[in-house]
Amino acid sequence: MITSRRFGGGGDGVTDWRTDPTFAMCRDVVDGAALASYSGGPFDVRAVVAGILPASRRGPDLDAVPWGNFPHGNEARDAVRSLRDGGETGADATRVLGGLCADDSRAAAALAVPFLVPLAIDPHHPHRAAALAVLSGPARARHHGVASREEFLLHRNDPRRDAADSHDDYGYEVTGYPAGWSVAAARAAITTHSSALLPLLADSDPTVRVDAAYALATAADPDRVIRTALTTGSAAEGDAMVRAALLLATAEITRAHPHPPALAWLRERWNDRAEAAEARLAAAVGWLCLTDRSAPEDLRRTVDTLADDERARAMQTLPWMNAASGAGEPGLLRCRRCMLHPEQPDPETALWDSLF
Repeated sequence: MITSRRFGGGGDGVTDWRTDPTFAMCRDVVDGAALASYSGGPFDVRAVVAGILPASRRGPDLDAVPWGNFPHGNEARDAVRSLRDGGETGADATRVLGGLCADDSRAAAALAVPFLVPLAIDPHHPHRAAALAVLSGPARARHHGVASREEFLLHRNDPRRDAADSHDDYGYEVTGYPAGWSVAAARAAITTHSSALLPLLADSDPTVRVDAAYALATAADPDRVIRTALTTGSAAEGDAMVRAALLLATAEITRAHPHPPALAWLRERWNDRAEAAEARLAAAVGWLCLTDRSAPEDLRRTVDTLADDERARAMQTLPWMNAASGAGEPGLLRCRRCMLHPEQPDPETALWDSLF
C-alpha cells in the first residue's frame, strides 16, 4: 500500500493514497488508456503549474491550487505553508518535499516549485536556503546513481519537441503518475523564474550559489542567457567548489541546448594547470558528457591523478556528485569509473550479487 507522510500535528500521519482522486487516472493510464485524454486537464500538473505561474511573482494563493488532485498533494501543501510561515518546522517541511522526490513521487513537489521560488529569492526569509535546495528536485528524474557519459547531465524530455501526451522514457512514478509531466512542470516553473534566480549566483553564501546553479541548469535556455551567466560567473568565482558547480551546470544546460564553443571552453578549463583541482575535474566530466569523442590521454591523466578519495568525498557536497554516487562509491569516483574505466567492476553490482 502506498502511504503518505505528514509532519507535525496529531494522529498516525498515514493515509491510503489510493483514495486520492488522481489514482483513477493513473490506474487507467497504466491499464492502457490514452494519456492524451488527460493532457491539459485538472490532473495534468503541467497545466496546473502553468495556471499558477502568471501570479507566482506576486505570491500565488496556496489554497486556490488543487493539491488534492495529485499524489501526496496535501502533504506538499502543508510543507509549503510551513516554509512560508518561517517557523521551526521548516526543516521537516523540506524533508517532506525532498522525500517525495527521493520516493519517485514528484507531481506534488513540482506543484510546490512556484511557491518555493519567492522564498528562495527572499534574502530575509529564514528558510530561503532550504527552499532553494529542494525546489529543483522534481525537475530531475532517473538520475540517482547515473554516472555514464551517455546519461549523466542528460535532460530526457524537451517540451519544445515532445507531444503534449508524451512523457518520454521517464516512465511512471511509483504512484502511477507520468513522471515526465512532473519534470516538465518543475522545469517550466524554474524557467519562468530564471531571471529572479540568476542573481543568486552572486549570493554571499557559497551553498546558495551552488544550489542556484543546480536549479538553473534545469531551465530552458534557448537564448543562452543562463549559460552566459554561468560561464561569466565561473571566471569571477573565488570558491573552487562553487566554480566546479558552475562548470557542471554549464555542461548540463549545454547538453540540453547544444553550443559547440562550450566544448572548447570546458577543454581549456580542465587543461589549465593553474585551475583548482575540483574545477578541472568538473570541466573534464562535463566535456566527456558533451561529446562522443574518445577521451584524450591528457584528460585521462588529469582525472586519474586528481580524483582521489579525499577529493571525491569533498566533492560530494555538489548535488550532481551526490546524486551520482552509489553503494558507498562517491559520485566523482563513480563518474571516473563509468566514463573512463568501464572495465572495472561496479561495486553496486558486487554488493547485490553478494546478497543472493
